[in-house]
Amino acid sequence: MDQSTLEAYDRNAALFAADWDGQPTPEDLQDIIRRFFKPGLTADIGCGSGRDTAWLCQNGFSAIGYDPSEGLLAEARRLHPSIPFRLSALPELQDVANGAFANVLCETVIMHLAPAMIPDAVRRLLSVLEPEGTLYLSWRLNETGRDRDEHGRLYAYVDDELVRGGLDAATILLDERRQSASSGKMIRRIVARKSAV
Repeated sequence: MDQSTLEAYDRNAALFAADWDGQPTPEDLQDIIRRFFKPGLTADIGCGSGRDTAWLCQNGFSAIGYDPSEGLLAEARRLHPSIPFRLSALPELQDVANGAFANVLCETVIMHLAPAMIPDAVRRLLSVLEPEGTLYLSWRLNETGRDRDEHGRLYAYVDDELVRGGLDAATILLDERRQSASSGKMIRRIVARKSAV
């Protein structure tokens, strides 16, 4: 995880949590989850304030939220005290077991990584899935040409081939570019199914 980005999230955790929880319902994301995720334990990687982790738990998916920001985890635990939230960061995802999850949600996280880390991060996301598990991966498209926002968060340009380079052990089920119903930002999203072996 980019250090300046992590510091921005820790420094402004309450502000970001309030912003995300105040956004419109991410109905487009929720529809995709209903369509592609299967019953079973689900990891929300980069869970932030826990908004999506809570929705998963309320809609039949037992879920654990992971984030590298202690500040955001504190907000998630305050807002959703009955849900487990744990510290872990891409690309390593320390203490996240291989093959442990039926589904992985990674919503607008990988653009906070240096581009060279992205293929390994995507492979690691697949590794925590059980065979034939489902990965939802999205990232915000960098349309400004700037690497950082006003908070100092990294918004790297994500080359499609970097992501696809990490998906060689998966079948792509959905690949789209669209405006997020929640943030209003342009995002790219991929849903992929891990191979059976």
